[in-house]
Amino acid sequence: MRLTTRTNLAMRALMFCAVNPGRIVRKAEIAEACNASLNHLGLVINLLGQSGFIATTRGRNGGVQLARSPESITVGEICRLLESDVPFAECFAGADNTCPLAGCCRLRGAFCRALNAFYATLDKVTLAELTQDNTELCDLLSVGSAA
Repeated sequence: MRLTTRTNLAMRALMFCAVNPGRIVRKAEIAEACNASLNHLGLVINLLGQSGFIATTRGRNGGVQLARSPESITVGEICRLLESDVPFAECFAGADNTCPLAGCCRLRGAFCRALNAFYATLDKVTLAELTQDNTELCDLLSVGSAA
């Protein structure tokens, strides 16, 4: 299994915001610290904002910050949000499924159980667990750091 770049960027952006609590951070700051494309990051930030994970402020002093506490955001939620439109395998593609084995294949059931276990594991991991007391991450992502 491989997560999309969108999910990776979303987690980086959320960690950046969590490491800089109470501060509105600019998209360019996140992009620079996280080695991300501004355009791609902008799409991810827009989706995170629409979904209520971050609050966005427009204008000269605008930027983003967490809209929820880091303790209330799970990695599973973020993965579901950003990966749900990407079928795990062709048999998960609904109307686009053209697999001739779909009617009798038992592999889809195994994949479903594996995906459920994957998300159940990630549902137990919060943004707070990833960032709190993580000195190295804070050093890398804190606004104004030397990195």
